[in-house]
Amino acid sequence: MTALFVELIIGPWRVLQQRNLAAMQRAFQLDDKDRQLLALLREDARMPVAALARALDVARMTAVERLKRLEKAGIIAGYTVRLSEQALRGRIKVHALLRVDAKKGEAVVQALHGLTQVRAVFAISGIFGYMALIEAEDTGEIDRTLDAIGSINGVDGTQSSIVLSTKFDRH
Repeated sequence: MTALFVELIIGPWRVLQQRNLAAMQRAFQLDDKDRQLLALLREDARMPVAALARALDVARMTAVERLKRLEKAGIIAGYTVRLSEQALRGRIKVHALLRVDAKKGEAVVQALHGLTQVRAVFAISGIFGYMALIEAEDTGEIDRTLDAIGSINGVDGTQSSIVLSTKFDRH
């Protein structure tokens, strides 16, 4: 049986807009209990509300209301399944740096979104404007995906690196 872990997706900003986290928290005014709640959910997003309430030392309904408030504000954007390393064993991961015409960036991102092998796209600083995380079953699929990315109107060049191993992952 394949082990599954549940991951909490925190906010609409994720990694790409991490710098905006503090501003969003100030606007929403997260308190210590909110931060504790989010930390607990990052560890186990399936933790029962009663267990969350005990860990926070609050009433069950208080925990429920905090969850609803964080969801409504978009701080908690959803819940998802994260596969274990064992389940992902054999999949190849590639970080592809993309040099993109600045005027065509939005269209390039939309085209990348249509490629199922592209798991995430990050805006980055430097000569390359974007980095795409690609996952595939084999090198042939990686090659075809990189060819597809290279043919997108607005992509002026790519540079890719295969991930040999993951030392740790805090997702």
